[in-house]
Amino acid sequence: MTATLSTSSNFADPDAAYRLIVEAHRGLSDEQSAALDAALVLILANHIGDLGLLREATALAKRGVVSEGQRE
Repeated sequence: MTATLSTSSNFADPDAAYRLIVEAHRGLSDEQSAALDAALVLILANHIGDLGLLREATALAKRGVVSEGQRE
């Protein structure tokens, strides 16, 4: 059974979560930053462990990226 993708914030302090991710990238090259993002995605996808949720989240993220590219 596939769970429902949550798109609202689940963090008690979303700003702290954002700062943590931004801070993890500090001092990294563009290539290292991209590798960090990829590793984080794979670790969290494994933690979720639900292919349906991963499929839904991937589609949502891709729509956001494609929409941003069309605005530029």
